[in-house]
Amino acid sequence: MTRSRRTALSTGAAALTLALGVVLAEPAYAGEQPSNTEGSNTEQSGGSDDTGIYAAARITYSGSVAKSGSPGNVTSADVNWAPPPCWYAPYLGAEDFKKEMSKDIEGQMNAPGMGGHAGAALSELQRHYEDEYGWTDTPGYKDYNVDKDGEGMFWAAVENPDEPDLLKRNSCNDLPFWVDNGEAPPPQYEEAITPEILAALAYQHMQLPDTEVSLAPEETTKVNLPTWAWLDKAVFDEVQATAAINAPGFALQATTTAKPVSLKLEPGTEDAETYPASGECTINADGSIGEPYAKGKADRTPPCGIEYLRSSGDGTYDLQATITWEIAWTGTGDTGGDLPDGAFGNDQEIVVQEIQSVNR
Repeated sequence: MTRSRRTALSTGAAALTLALGVVLAEPAYAGEQPSNTEGSNTEQSGGSDDTGIYAAARITYSGSVAKSGSPGNVTSADVNWAPPPCWYAPYLGAEDFKKEMSKDIEGQMNAPGMGGHAGAALSELQRHYEDEYGWTDTPGYKDYNVDKDGEGMFWAAVENPDEPDLLKRNSCNDLPFWVDNGEAPPPQYEEAITPEILAALAYQHMQLPDTEVSLAPEETTKVNLPTWAWLDKAVFDEVQATAAINAPGFALQATTTAKPVSLKLEPGTEDAETYPASGECTINADGSIGEPYAKGKADRTPPCGIEYLRSSGDGTYDLQATITWEIAWTGTGDTGGDLPDGAFGNDQEIVVQEIQSVNR
C-alpha cells in the first residue's frame, strides 16, 4: 500500500527517527605520521545497546587531525560556511536492523500512556517495516527486508556532535531507508554521505601546526627599530586530513589539503607600523614567507615585519601572526573542489624598550 504523501510519523519522534548516536572513540594511534600532523586517527561511529548490535558506519579521521575526535583549530574565512550538521550513512543489515527496530517499537508501544496519535504513529511505523506500508518515493518493507540480508543496508541519520544548534543537528529526521550494496541512496536523501561531506568533516577536524614566527630582534626590540619576521618553508608546509567511511558494499573517502598562502601581522598596538603597510606578507616562490635577518641588513626595510613606535613599558605587546590557508579536497570517484580559506593564528609577547642614550 502507498500513500500520496508522507504520513504524520513525526508524532513519536523518539521512536520514529532511529538516529545514530555518535560515539567518539579513543584515538587509535598509527605509526609514523607525516610532518605537520598531530599523529592521531579518530573514529566517529554509531552507538550500541545491551544487545551488542553496533552500527556498521564508521567515519575514520587520519592525518593532521585533532585528537579524540575534537574539532580542529581552523577558522573558516567564510562566516556563512559550516560543516554539515547531520547526514545519512549506512547503519545496519536487515537482520540486525529488525532486532533493533522491532525491539524499540515494541518497548514504546508497551510504555504507559502510549496511545492516541503517538500509538497510531507507532503502528504505522511497524506496518512500514513489516507490511510494505509506504508512500510516494518511500516504499514499505516486508519483514524488514530480511530476505535481502547481506545484499544491502539500512541507512540512518547521524548527528554531527560538534554542531551547536540542536535544531540543525536534528534536521536529518527521515526514517531509516534501505540501500542495495553498490547503489546510490535515493535522490530525495540529499544529506546522504558523499565525498564532499567527508571533505567538510575532515576540514572541521583538521589541526594546523602551531607555527611561531621567527623574529629579529627576538622577543625584545627597540622603539623605531624595524623587527624582521619570517617563516621558513621547512616549518611552514601544507597539511592534509582524511575522512573515510567503510561499510559492506560501501566505501568513500576524501582528503582535505590546506596550503599556506599568506601571513598577517597585527602588532597588538596602534603605535606601530607594519611591513608591508597592509600587514599581509605573501608567500615567496620557494614556499617561505618574509626574509631571515642577517648581518648587514640593519639599514634595510624588512619585506615582512613591524616597527614599534612606543615602548611597551613594564608590559608586553601581543603580536598576532595569522596564517591564511587555501583549502581544497579530492575524493572517491575523481571528485574534488575548493572549500573556504582557513585561518589560524598565534600570539607572541613582544617587549619594546626605549633606546637608551649615553651622555658624555
